[in-house]
Amino acid sequence: MHVGILYSRIRRDEKLLLNELRDRGHEVEKIDVRKQQFGLDRMTTDVSELDLVIDRCLATSRSLYATEFLDSYGVTVINNPRTADICADKAKNSLALAEAGVPTPNTKVAFTTDAALEAIEEFGYPCVLKPVVGSWGRLMAKIDSRNAAEAILEHKATLGHYEHKVFYVQEFVDKPGRDIRVLATDGEPVAAMTRSSEHWLTNAAKGGKTAAFELDETALDLVETASDAVGDGLLGIDLMEVGGAGSGEYTVHEVNHTVEFKALNDSTDVDVPARVVDWLETKAAESDAAEAPIA
Repeated sequence: MHVGILYSRIRRDEKLLLNELRDRGHEVEKIDVRKQQFGLDRMTTDVSELDLVIDRCLATSRSLYATEFLDSYGVTVINNPRTADICADKAKNSLALAEAGVPTPNTKVAFTTDAALEAIEEFGYPCVLKPVVGSWGRLMAKIDSRNAAEAILEHKATLGHYEHKVFYVQEFVDKPGRDIRVLATDGEPVAAMTRSSEHWLTNAAKGGKTAAFELDETALDLVETASDAVGDGLLGIDLMEVGGAGSGEYTVHEVNHTVEFKALNDSTDVDVPARVVDWLETKAAESDAAEAPIA
């Protein structure tokens, strides 16, 4: 297998993946997205001989455009542009989950501070205001009062980027001090862990404590349906237990498309990079079969 890794920085996640690929004898080409020019028919690096390219860009903007161009060249890209587009935008993410019948937090989007404040008041306090694009829990706010809402909305309204003028307001889910991250390949769970914290944000990037988690049938079904809703691929699916820890009742609040997995690899007995490469080998074989001429 000849694999391209599209990146802007090699983190521990990418190192785990690179080591597993190389240990199996696969040929790997690292492609620094910062050094590429994407033309209408080809890019700086020749990708025509690659079996697939794995998008590991840190910046969402680079990820979205690069996957679109790679797909236009006829290259198999993980994850595909449709999945990347849906997962990169929390509003599109919420719509896709809701349309698929996946339980997800009640959400409203507004385009002015007045309309956003009205939505916040309708939810009541606390509620949550999130950027439509972002990760690692950055720029998310738990709003506990009208004064706080007015101050945060005014702050966002003065920021330059148009995305800050899209006010994504969500109900506050009283989770039991933890949420659940599932790494899945085309809806099939690789491993799962809880992320626990006394803070309302439990992201591992925010210091949340992680531990292995065993998925029950309800969670397994939700992971499969949520993955299908966004177009499948290598995904991080985040669930919250709405009835308390161990209740078996969940809501899916987000699906991530350039998912990190180092914390998951450390928290479970699963060899996560090995399982991911198993799946990549299957995807490459499927791509080769699809391109093979009919005898």
